[in-house]
Amino acid sequence: MTGDISTTLAQVKEMMDHSIEHLYKELNHLRTGKATPAMLQGVMVDYYGATTPLTQIANIVTLDSRSLSIQPWDKSAVGAIEKAIMQSNLGLTPQNDGEVIHLNIPVLTEERRIDITKQAKHFGEDAKVSCRNARHEALHFIRDEVKDGYPEDDGKRLEKSLDEMTKDFGKKIDDIVGAKEKEILTV
Repeated sequence: MTGDISTTLAQVKEMMDHSIEHLYKELNHLRTGKATPAMLQGVMVDYYGATTPLTQIANIVTLDSRSLSIQPWDKSAVGAIEKAIMQSNLGLTPQNDGEVIHLNIPVLTEERRIDITKQAKHFGEDAKVSCRNARHEALHFIRDEVKDGYPEDDGKRLEKSLDEMTKDFGKKIDDIVGAKEKEILTV
């Protein structure tokens, strides 16, 4: 923590907000059996010798709940995009018609759905750990400030506010992960 004690809670809230943003990004990468352009967010294409995100060289459209269409702006990139998707370990097989790449998202097995929910829970737990670490840092800062002359009652109030904020963020994380689990398990 930096600055004075009055900004401590704002800094902790900002750190916890970042944890939730990161959780959303991680959960978007999970394959739920539904086609979303976010599934391809991390795919990097070797485009004219430079590693480029797929989203920067192609238009990705959801055709229906089980298929995506990828239309590159430069038709010569179709092969490189196809290769990048194959190498991305998404478990998807691209179908190339020379101009557009189609991706059909297979239906997930029950076993695979359970594995993915475990991954979602793991991401949620990581986010909670991040929030608890932010809380822990702030507690040390508050206690050091109390030792240096900050009023003890005010320090206790800040600690209580910090605990409540951590509980609120923990509940928010549980709600986010619960919604994602429900989405994953819905056939």
